[in-house]
Amino acid sequence: MIKVYVSRFDSEADSEPHLECYEIEQTPHMKVLDALQAINEKYDANISFRSSCRAGQCGSCGILFNGNGALACQKDIKDNAIIEPLNFPVIKDLIVDKSSIESKVKDLELSLQCDSKCSEINTGITKEDSKETKKVRSCIECYSCLSTCPVVNIATEEFGGPYLMRYINKFNTDPRDTYDRLKEALDEGLYNCTSCGKCLSVCPKNINTFGDAIEKMRAIAVANGSGPLPEHVAFKENIQKTGRSVKTDKTSFIEEVENYTGSKIAFFTGCMVDYKFPQTGHTLIKVLKENGIDIDVPEGQVCCGSPLLRTGQTDIVQDLVDINKEVFKDYDTVITICSGCGSTLKNNHPEFGSELNVMDISEFLVDKLDETKLNEVDMKVTYHDPCHLGRGQGIKDQPRELIEMIPGVEFEEMKYPCQCCGAGGGIKSGKPEIAMDLSKSKAQMIKDTDADAVITICPFCKLNLQDGLDAIGCEDIKSMHILELIDKAYE
Repeated sequence: MIKVYVSRFDSEADSEPHLECYEIEQTPHMKVLDALQAINEKYDANISFRSSCRAGQCGSCGILFNGNGALACQKDIKDNAIIEPLNFPVIKDLIVDKSSIESKVKDLELSLQCDSKCSEINTGITKEDSKETKKVRSCIECYSCLSTCPVVNIATEEFGGPYLMRYINKFNTDPRDTYDRLKEALDEGLYNCTSCGKCLSVCPKNINTFGDAIEKMRAIAVANGSGPLPEHVAFKENIQKTGRSVKTDKTSFIEEVENYTGSKIAFFTGCMVDYKFPQTGHTLIKVLKENGIDIDVPEGQVCCGSPLLRTGQTDIVQDLVDINKEVFKDYDTVITICSGCGSTLKNNHPEFGSELNVMDISEFLVDKLDETKLNEVDMKVTYHDPCHLGRGQGIKDQPRELIEMIPGVEFEEMKYPCQCCGAGGGIKSGKPEIAMDLSKSKAQMIKDTDADAVITICPFCKLNLQDGLDAIGCEDIKSMHILELIDKAYE
């Protein structure tokens, strides 16, 4: 038997939705839709929900499953699952009123706009044109992405969301369309996306709205002078001057350490560790030495290019890739302690001709940590999944395994550990109000665990989470890199 919590609402009897718990027998391969039908049959519950094709093609059965958009006919049911309606006005139970988004699509004229020469242009569509539009054409309008987008649901600044951005880009990449889609995208908040990748993770058709729509439209905006945001220009200027996207007035980490040990393992520092958080780099070296591991910290390495790729400033990325490829060519393994750097090196650099063996510190260390040397650490902690680590690299279990190896540490998951904290995609610098909205939301989840610290593996997340904690009056809760926690066990 399993417990399933379903949101119930009847406008004639309820003032607001509430959860009701049902116990049912779980059958093999049982989906959420099967569970809802089983509940109705067993309890005569009369839960209202939509469904049609039962094959993941119509999108009508979209719901929220433990806070994330999903198709009821495709999502496996789990014990203690929470089934709620999508984030639209509720008509009854799981049925929602989608007229707001449908009206917006109509108002934006999101249909093919072309002149009398449209038929002539049609004959000139190339295979490449078709390939580009196909990436965002398969949407079944389930609205999972829209209901899951953290900016749409939390931030005060308006953002059209992944559904509309995908829709706009579909016509932007169609050579027959004559409408100014870029202006449309800018008006709908093209630069309000955090690049968290949540929309891709919940999309039943695997549409990569950020990579295949938003990033590309940002690059077009830069090319024609409509972008980036003024704060983003500094990324490129800094990189061209120093090789780093941020500034510093002190000695860099690379300049402070012994660069060459003869190891075949190298450390890709990233801009934030090299210039802003050098102590985290020193902690890495200390932790690895405690486990008998030496690493090189090669000179000459530069920014991975992530800030430029996310903001559309792509013209010098190839140069950065080539420099780093040469610097790290003789190493067997390249370690990162920044999720954004790791994701970029793994996922973007191959597109520019560089394929290094890159490992996040958690996946590198999880089977190498000498537990016999670890002392007790009397702390309660929770863990924040950086978007570019959990979704960008598929690394979720290893950080938690490392945390639980440390004696004395009490670990408790927060409500939504993988919800974006708001630090990525150029948001922290370009749209700080959005970054703060998201950070405060995440900070409240951290506070609810009664943890002493939140652990993460991203300098940007660490910084933004602390800002959010401070903003809600939780300065005593510390945001820590996982290496700092491990280091405490060696003190």
